[in-house]
Amino acid sequence: MQRGCISVFTNGTDISLANRALLLDKLTAHGYRVTDTYSPETELIICIGGDGALIRTVHSCDFPQCPIIGINTGHLGFFQEISPDNLDAFISDYEKGEYSIQKLSTVKAAVVTDDGSRDSHLGLNEILIKGRHSYSIHLDISIGNMPIERFSGDGILVATPAGSTAYNYSLGGSIVDPRLKLLQVTPIAPMNTTAYRSFTSSILLPAELSLGVTPEHDDDVIFIVNDGMETEYSGVRKIEVSISDTHVQLMRFKNYDFWNKVKTKFL
Repeated sequence: MQRGCISVFTNGTDISLANRALLLDKLTAHGYRVTDTYSPETELIICIGGDGALIRTVHSCDFPQCPIIGINTGHLGFFQEISPDNLDAFISDYEKGEYSIQKLSTVKAAVVTDDGSRDSHLGLNEILIKGRHSYSIHLDISIGNMPIERFSGDGILVATPAGSTAYNYSLGGSIVDPRLKLLQVTPIAPMNTTAYRSFTSSILLPAELSLGVTPEHDDDVIFIVNDGMETEYSGVRKIEVSISDTHVQLMRFKNYDFWNKVKTKFL
């Protein structure tokens, strides 16, 4: 029986490619058409690798609307749901519909420059705003159009709940349950002086509020980093960071529990 189309991506390591070959045989035997590209016909994306591979897949497929699931051949595997030893159980549960969809929020940075150009960057984990390497950055920060602080330091990171366990966590930010819809703003090496009054801990913003960021000097070089992808700007007039309407649909199976995964991965 001919079933739907499944797109399979890997991080290119030997172990991931070996598991892809094994998975391809199993899916084909069940009647699925398997490709290594994403198209509107794709009903499921499978990513074999670690968390970084899944994030790269999400970006390469332009934040697809179909569900995505990961097979962990990496290290931490926080997004990844399946062990390579459980491929048969995964296919069986998928065919029986014994799964749920975890809708993950994304974060968007809208950048306006002095020449009037407007760019937009989307992140599943986070948006990072920083200056040129080894230089401090000076930023005027507002929340919901209300001026809040004059920041000085290495930069600020705005994380989604899904990204709260990534770079945000290593900066001392809080772990946030992905069922909450909010943004977490975490400073990176902030200064707190008479000239610059910076928060030294992360703050949480509700979904309806955006973060406004204005460089203190027009000639400052600003880097916007969304999920590790860096874009350099000069002459930035304003950056607005907010929750995006785009979601990533991560497939989860019956034994998944967020806080149990936190415990097993971090403790």
